Order: sequence, then C-alpha cells, then structure tokens
Amino acid sequence: MKREKVFLFGKRAYRIMGLGIALIVLGFILMSGGGSDDPNIFNEEIYSLTRIRVAPALVLAGFAVLVVAILSTKKK
Repeated sequence: MKREKVFLFGKRAYRIMGLGIALIVLGFILMSGGGSDDPNIFNEEIYSLTRIRVAPALVLAGFAVLVVAILSTKKK
C-alpha cells in the first residue's frame, strides 16, 4: 500500500510564502551598508530614506504576506 504525500499548505500558499520571504530578504538587503570603514568618520548615508522608511516597510509587508499565506485556505 503506497501512501500519498500530503502537504500542509497548497501550492498557491507556498508561492505566496516565497514572495513574503523574498520581500523580507530584500528589505534586509536594503537596510544593510551605509557604514564607514573609518570609525572616526560619520557617514550620513545611514539616515537615507531607503534605510529608514522603505526597507522596514518591505520587511513588515513580507511578514504580512506570510501571515496571509498561512491563513489562506487550501483549494480542493
């Protein structure tokens, strides 16, 4: 008797989860950098609009997309 593999989520939910994870990774990539090699020199780039507003918004949107993917129902 061969047992069929049953996944917890449907194919659509896994695709939405992939999108959410991609948004989170993109947000963290946008947040990185902006530092200075010399600790005595201050770099104003750490306060850029991308690092302060856009990147955290992408991370939060990614987590929201993950919640939507988890709560979406499996189509039969």
